[in-house]
Amino acid sequence: MRATDVEEAELIARQAMQATPQPPTTAPPRKRTRWPDDIDVIFEKDPAACNILEVLLYQGLHAILLHRMAHALYRARIPVLPRLISQVARIVTAGIEIHPGAQIGKRFFIDHGTGVVIGETAEIGDNVMLYHQVTLGATGWWKHRGDGRVKRHPTVEDNVTIGVGASVLGPLTVGHDSKIGAMALVLESLPPHSVVMAQPAKLQVSHHAAKDLTAQWEDDTADYQI
Repeated sequence: MRATDVEEAELIARQAMQATPQPPTTAPPRKRTRWPDDIDVIFEKDPAACNILEVLLYQGLHAILLHRMAHALYRARIPVLPRLISQVARIVTAGIEIHPGAQIGKRFFIDHGTGVVIGETAEIGDNVMLYHQVTLGATGWWKHRGDGRVKRHPTVEDNVTIGVGASVLGPLTVGHDSKIGAMALVLESLPPHSVVMAQPAKLQVSHHAAKDLTAQWEDDTADYQI
């Protein structure tokens, strides 16, 4: 092959690489305030966060701070107390239940915290955001008799957002930079940069049909009036 042919081939290869879309790179989260990560992430992700006094009232913040305390005691193999802290956290946060054994990374945020459940063997990476009523649970129960733990709950990698009421169940992996929509049920692993959505609602009764039903209901109730 001549030198010119080699140069032409290299040029074509470089042009092809430039034309091929590259996967988006995720910039590291930008620190907006002087506060620690667990507080700063709230200012980053919640437009309603106006000042530090309001943020300190967030249930999600209370939940993660109490969990970090309980998890440290859990890893130190201190009995009862970690579970007691998690139960207290559940009461004061309107039902955010995080098992002391769950591993949670930096800049974790639960928005509108209520009814969130995170199981014992769940692993959560950095910069993960959950909305209310999310479950990171198991698909069954096991009683492990050894010293270790059976992996029963999901692994959620970095930069994942999970929408309202979504359930991620079993020892699966949600790849980094993925988004799971509201009410989705995830039962198998997802590759990075995935987007998962539940079936949207379908219109069953039109506006005119609704009016007819309302008129019929009024006629029916009139028959029972004295």
